[in-house]
This record gives sequence, structure tokens and C-alpha cells, in this order.
Amino acid sequence: MESVTVQGTAVPMLGLGTYQLRGDACVQTVREAIEMGYRHIDTAEYYNNQREVGQGIAAADVDREDIFLTTKVWRSNLAHDDVLQSVQESLDKLGVETVDLLLIHWPSQSVPVGETLTAMEQLQTEGKVRHIGVSNFSVEQLREAMQVAESPVLTNQVKYHPFHSQAELVEFCIEHDVLLTAYSPLAKGDVVGNETLATIGERYGKSAAQVALRWLLQQEVVAAIPKAASRAHLEENMAVFDFELTDAEMERIFELQDGLIAALRDRLGL
Repeated sequence: MESVTVQGTAVPMLGLGTYQLRGDACVQTVREAIEMGYRHIDTAEYYNNQREVGQGIAAADVDREDIFLTTKVWRSNLAHDDVLQSVQESLDKLGVETVDLLLIHWPSQSVPVGETLTAMEQLQTEGKVRHIGVSNFSVEQLREAMQVAESPVLTNQVKYHPFHSQAELVEFCIEHDVLLTAYSPLAKGDVVGNETLATIGERYGKSAAQVALRWLLQQEVVAAIPKAASRAHLEENMAVFDFELTDAEMERIFELQDGLIAALRDRLGL
């Protein structure tokens, strides 16, 4: 599995998102993904599947040390002591002593980000968390987090796909050596029917979804965590490292965002 390196840390650039995966299906999917070659697994307190994710990791014939495991603290648990309790519960459910990356799932309107980060850094000192980061932060919120944190903020995990621009955030992350982790990278399946992506894919014998993932992974400091619930989709998502989009093709996909914005403005009469 290819990696993207930020702040001297190598993160597998393609991971498995587990949102809405539950029960035995979650256990099986995580195990299959790892045995297939995935090394980046993403979960969260809010997903209510950490126990199953941990069981899938334990069932796979791969050393825990070879897996980059991410979880997140929900917005109701961002006060200092709540962070400590929440993360310990997450570790217990996952069946691990350490997570590789701990994220603030959403910014809080009531708890100062510095308070949350202080608790996360305490967990780093205790060896329960290797790296810290945020999710769903704007550029300004990310900048504030970086200013008040004593430890490096490794990533900002946000929605990013060919129809949803993150241009300002990508530029900021490149400038400051921060990983942008793209969730919903396939636009909840909407990329499948896109003519531009499908046409580009025909040249390489790839699907529109594979082109969308490749477009993300060719961008500097970007990783992607598509969800998959079947072996076929796991395999399809992983088969994106044997071709490379041209600069012109990358630009055509970037232009999809501008086209959608223009179409929306036309519909609204703006």
C-alpha cells in the first residue's frame, strides 16, 4: 500500500471508512480489507462499531503494528475529562492499547479547542495515542487548532470528492504539511454516473469511481477513506495504483466543481 508522508509520518494513502458498517458484516469487511492489503482503518466513537472494527483487526492475519488505526471523539465528549474517558472506552472496545490517530470529530461551539487538544496531548504522553488531528474543520478552525496545540496536528479529515471543492483547504494543507483525509470520496456513489469520469476511465480500463479515487490520491498531501461493504468494492477501490491521470485529465475533473456551481447558479437564477 502506497503512503503519503506529512510531518515525517507515513500514512497509507488509501484506507477503509467504516461509517454505517455494523455487526458481523463490519467484522468481516475489516478483516477482508486488511488481508487484501488495506493498512489504514478509520472508525469513530459515533459510528458505534469500534468493537466490531477491533474484532476485524484481531481476526486478520496481519500484525497490529502494521495497521494505521484512526478513531474520533464525538462533539459531546470534548471537555478535558470527557476526552480521557471517551478514548479509554474506545481503546477498550477496539481491543488495543494505542490508536495511531485520534481526531476531534467536529469542532465544538462550547468547548475551547485548546482544552480538547490538551487532553489529547496527555493521551499522547501516556502512550495511548500516537498522533492527533481534527475533522470537519474549516481553514480558520484548523489554523487555530495548530496555533494552540503543542503537538503537531497531523490531519484534517473532511468531505472531499470531484463534486465538492476543498481548494482553499488543500492549499493550506500543502503549505503547512498537514494531511487532508478525504471522506465520502465517491460522493456516496454519485461519481459512478458521471460521464466525464467514465470517459476518462475508458482510456485506462477503469471505472468512474476508480478515476475519482485516483484524482484524489494524485493530489499532494491527500489520502482517501472510501467505505466499502463488499469484497468486489474493496478490490475495485484498491485497484487505483496501476495507472496515472495526466495533468489535463486532472484539470478536467477539477473543472467539474466549477460546472456544478455554474449549473446551480443557473437554476437559482443567480
